Amino acid sequence: MRQLKWKKTKGRPQTRLEEREGVPFLVFPALEQTGIVVHGFSTRLGGVSEGIFSTMNLSFTRGDKEEAVRENYRRLGRAMGFSCENLVCSDQTHTTNLRVVTEEDRGKGFTRPKDYRDVDGLVTNVPGLVLATFYADCVPLYLVDPVRRCIGLSHGGWRGTVGKIGKKTAELMEEQYGSRPEDLRAAIGPSICQDCYEVSEDVIEQFRAAFEERFWPELFYAKENGKYQLNLWRANELGFLEAGLKPEHIAVTDLCTCCNPGLLFSHRASHGKRGNLGAFLMLK
Repeated sequence: MRQLKWKKTKGRPQTRLEEREGVPFLVFPALEQTGIVVHGFSTRLGGVSEGIFSTMNLSFTRGDKEEAVRENYRRLGRAMGFSCENLVCSDQTHTTNLRVVTEEDRGKGFTRPKDYRDVDGLVTNVPGLVLATFYADCVPLYLVDPVRRCIGLSHGGWRGTVGKIGKKTAELMEEQYGSRPEDLRAAIGPSICQDCYEVSEDVIEQFRAAFEERFWPELFYAKENGKYQLNLWRANELGFLEAGLKPEHIAVTDLCTCCNPGLLFSHRASHGKRGNLGAFLMLK
């Protein structure tokens, strides 16, 4: 296994690296402890793709061979403990649009085409359906309700983050399944850290509008070149807190995609020459 350069968040639970059947993937102990889900976050290792996609690419749309991508999914499913026939995939376009996933959606995005567009988050209470969202620096947001037995999985780029997609996912779970915020367990997955994430003034203006001024010093700081360093991890945590989640129920990753290009795909580190990582969440 390659040496990892961890990005630590003081006092937070760490993301743990697992390896089964030659396939490494990342898990959150906080989600494992609920006892009701199978979950994981892929790495770029353990697959069959080649070149810039090596080796565990999960994107069908970036130019990789389709059969290689399908084999990657099969290997990852065996390692994590799910069947690819049960996948339900997002259709990410950096919105805050969410979809309630039912039995009728089983297989969409893998065994049959998706009949929906512009969906960056998924929720379900159907056991065995595998929610799947995709990444190469953006933030995976996992939600598990061990009381009402339902789950949510959302993709937070900066647009989704400033739109508080994590909060909206929690609210949809409350609306659909009766979830109470205090019961929800959340994980903010591997993604780009503040040290690596430089953005322009126009992005920061939107964060100033979305978050109270007292949080600004935690979210961003200005640099001499007129750009800013933005903390997506903290912004998504604040979104969950705004939804009513307890601070002790939110696990924040300590692993940056951009700092670890040998382990994880990063759009910034690779200048766009890369595959996709995947986040997976299934109710047992």
